[in-house]
Amino acid sequence: MSDTFEAGEFTLHRVREHVWEMPQEGDMRVPARVLASRPLLEEIAEDKTLQQLRNTTHLPGIRKYALCMPDGHQGYGFPVGGVAGIDTEDGCISPGAVGYDINCGVRMMKTNLVYDDLRGHEEELVDALFEAIPSGLGGGGVVEGDRHTVEQVLDRGMDYALEQDWAIEDDLEHCEDEGYRPEADPGAISKKAKDRGMNQLGSLGSGNHFLEVQRVTDIFDESVADAYGLSEDQIVVLIHCGSRGLGHQTCNDYLREIEQAHQGLLSQLPDKELAAAPAGSQLADEYYRAMCAAINFAWVNRQLIMHRTRHVFADVFDRSWEEMEMHLLYDVAHNIAKKEVHDVGDEERELFVHRKGATRAFPAGRPEVPAAYRDTGQPVIIPGSMGAGSYVLRGGEQSMAETFGSTAHGAGRLMSRTQAKNEFWGGDVQTDLREQQQVYVKAQSGATIAEEAPGVYKDVDEVVRVSDALGIGDKVARTFPVCNIKG
Repeated sequence: MSDTFEAGEFTLHRVREHVWEMPQEGDMRVPARVLASRPLLEEIAEDKTLQQLRNTTHLPGIRKYALCMPDGHQGYGFPVGGVAGIDTEDGCISPGAVGYDINCGVRMMKTNLVYDDLRGHEEELVDALFEAIPSGLGGGGVVEGDRHTVEQVLDRGMDYALEQDWAIEDDLEHCEDEGYRPEADPGAISKKAKDRGMNQLGSLGSGNHFLEVQRVTDIFDESVADAYGLSEDQIVVLIHCGSRGLGHQTCNDYLREIEQAHQGLLSQLPDKELAAAPAGSQLADEYYRAMCAAINFAWVNRQLIMHRTRHVFADVFDRSWEEMEMHLLYDVAHNIAKKEVHDVGDEERELFVHRKGATRAFPAGRPEVPAAYRDTGQPVIIPGSMGAGSYVLRGGEQSMAETFGSTAHGAGRLMSRTQAKNEFWGGDVQTDLREQQQVYVKAQSGATIAEEAPGVYKDVDEVVRVSDALGIGDKVARTFPVCNIKG
């Protein structure tokens, strides 16, 4: 195998298996690394991902290297699948490196049902879920929030959901950060953002967001699967969404403000979409507090969808959700910047770890991992496409040294939405999935199904194989879709 990879103006050197490095040169502050097999690297090189990754290395205070996970693809300024650890004292924080959908993430809920329990109920279940759970662009949520509700959600996160009986104590114990960022400041969120969030609490939104009922098809690590409460043929539910219009507006608000207030820093960056506020500046502090509030909003949003899903299952299967043991396995964010302490070679430093389309993957023993999983490592949930499997991993032993405790967040797109609609017809995709793979899909429009067709995504099996081989996220279990609802 060649020890270099050529892609236009870029030459990447193979450090070792699945690790490719773009050397530091010119104004780059650190090298850039892509974690991928050669086939995945060839796909990553087809858009502007490598250019965006190199641009990221210009951010002040970036440590060790800029990283692209195996599912990487072009994003807004910062690649999706990108990870950057940036010093909280002499660095910066970049909204574009978090993304517009702050705390877009996934949660998996377990049940004690098996696949045979669902057979014959697929259409009834997919129709009931689609009817009960708001999806698509615009308004409508599980709860009709007022300004007070939104403020409480932003301020208190899952603690407020517990108080309102939308959650149980066990849900908080199985959520990243127990579903609460204490630095959250509702006052740092604009009125316009709050107004957009007011009628979207408990909604999937559009695009690649979904709720999917799945069956566990493979167990790779019996002892960890047992600790996670997973077994073959079990039915689980995967929910993927974020902070809706509130998060989008918050990102937009701060990007515009930072562009205006910190033009000196902006002029030093190769792409204005990387606009960043210097650490310690008023806007850096405000954005961090606003981002934490939007993170809280997203956790409650997913919680409300799970709350409603429990009741739909109770109606369809005519027994209580408690009887069906519908408990949260884990909820993990994949668009976020968190203050974390990491070894940067010569010392430990507090960093803003920007993960955009990347998942935290802390190994066993880390105090940030919920007590239930501290001995086994943090669960990592990697969704695939509607026609492929999804995976549950655990944080790998090498993740702290290699990736600031991170791994991939999904399969990663191969094709733009526009291209997907030209290549696929939603009705055909829906029919093929049902007839060939017994996957029942329902969405607001055929266009949405076309945009999310299985052929639009990279090979999730290969993405996970690389993560497992690198020791940053270890395979535990694989799932396969049964029912899917989309916006």
